[in-house]
Amino acid sequence: MLDVFTGGAKKSGADFEVVVLRDTQAVAEAIREALAVAGAEERPGLERAAALIAEHAARPEREVRAEWVRGILAEAGVDARSQELHAIKALRKAERGLSLATAVRLVREAAAVPADASGI
Repeated sequence: MLDVFTGGAKKSGADFEVVVLRDTQAVAEAIREALAVAGAEERPGLERAAALIAEHAARPEREVRAEWVRGILAEAGVDARSQELHAIKALRKAERGLSLATAVRLVREAAAVPADASGI
């Protein structure tokens, strides 16, 4: 899950207005609690779920942001690599609170990070 902060404060440098919010710790805890009382039939599925949650939680924020941007651009039918200007415009249209500088950084980041970087 990503959230865009537009509290009016100016950002500079490598700061992003887009912050990656993760709720995987709460989900992982719920799975651990379920595993503690799980029967033999439930255990394999819960163990697989725990492994998937751990994989997703370990992903770098850069990959998560890139995936989020690519999802928005896919809905708009725009490619970050070959249509950078259109991609920036589509991203800012979808997320009106993004500054031009942040949109440029996000689109370039999405173009640079391989789509299958996570291996998930």
